[in-house]
Amino acid sequence: MNANSPKILALDFDGVICDGLIEYFEVAWRTYCQVWLPTNETPPDVLASKFYRLRPVIETGWEMPVLIRALLEEIVEEKILQEWGSIVKEILLKENLNFKEIGTKLDKLRDEWIATDLDGWLSLHKFYPGVIEKIKATNASSTKLYIITTKEGRFVQKLLQQEDVYLTSEVIFGKEVKRPKYEILRELIKLHNITADAVWFVEDRLKTLQVVDKQIDLQQVKLFLADWGYNTPSEKVTAQNDPRIQLLSLSEFAKDFSEWIVVSG
Repeated sequence: MNANSPKILALDFDGVICDGLIEYFEVAWRTYCQVWLPTNETPPDVLASKFYRLRPVIETGWEMPVLIRALLEEIVEEKILQEWGSIVKEILLKENLNFKEIGTKLDKLRDEWIATDLDGWLSLHKFYPGVIEKIKATNASSTKLYIITTKEGRFVQKLLQQEDVYLTSEVIFGKEVKRPKYEILRELIKLHNITADAVWFVEDRLKTLQVVDKQIDLQQVKLFLADWGYNTPSEKVTAQNDPRIQLLSLSEFAKDFSEWIVVSG
């Protein structure tokens, strides 16, 4: 194995491989309508564009309809960017809502949508340029590819199959595994009996990378923030100033691993 290539490449899905902003808003709005029962089920004209801008605050799918609630309650965007964690808790508490129930509704709506209009659902997703080619090239190499995502694994498989990428469920760790991403990375290191520096992890959520870095046994994992994904300008600056995190561009991602600029652990 070349020292400039990973033995394991672990990728997030949403915001790294696939851009599903249009679908996110649509399924979030449908879920919002089921939970809050608005009198008008047509979203306001400016709502989608606000939702797209604030997508970086979302960690798990159930938060998306809550974000719509926050926007319709006219909580200012800057406050949402800075205080999303507390805002989510306040909305759930104030309205006596359970995040698991919201998530179940959202997944059920998605399943029904896929069952009744698969082509329509697929059409609202776009793969970032060059990413599918990179996945196929990695699968054909000695590097082992894994996807670690908070999206349901079955949705990931369905989307990739449309691009002739057929991954087994063993290499897709979706929301259903119910474990933090750092724990999954730890399990993969043990499974393959490799050192942490042989694992490269590409994620578009800065906080996720920072949590990985706090794990003492994972501090040699090479961490990359996908600058094309759902992150904010300030998060990109933070990554640039962090010696442990490499800010990675889409053009760099598409290149050979030896051309990635790798930070030392």
